[in-house]
Amino acid sequence: MDCIRLTGMAFFGYHGDEPEETKLGQRFYIDMELELDLSEAGESDKLEDSVNYVAVYELVKRRAEGGPFKLLEKLAGIINDDVLSLFPKVNKVTTTVHKPGSPIPGILDDVSVTLSKER
Repeated sequence: MDCIRLTGMAFFGYHGDEPEETKLGQRFYIDMELELDLSEAGESDKLEDSVNYVAVYELVKRRAEGGPFKLLEKLAGIINDDVLSLFPKVNKVTTTVHKPGSPIPGILDDVSVTLSKER
């Protein structure tokens, strides 16, 4: 299966279970992989035979900067549902939400959640 990847998308959001997270907000990074057949687009060179990744980015931005959601799992799940609903060419979507500023009392670079959904 072919794929389109969007990596390192950065957004400022107010997601989290702790009150200060929903008040102060923080940066979130999102990576996404869309699995679909791109052979027709590879031949035709027409956007309508592929998925407009600018439109996918805008969808992710609305969700990441909206909400708020308590869990990264909810944010990733809603993004996956939206992609499958709005882009019928996509067979499977995998979304990873990174939260490098997670309020964990320890030293770590990042916390992330990855969810996949397919038709």
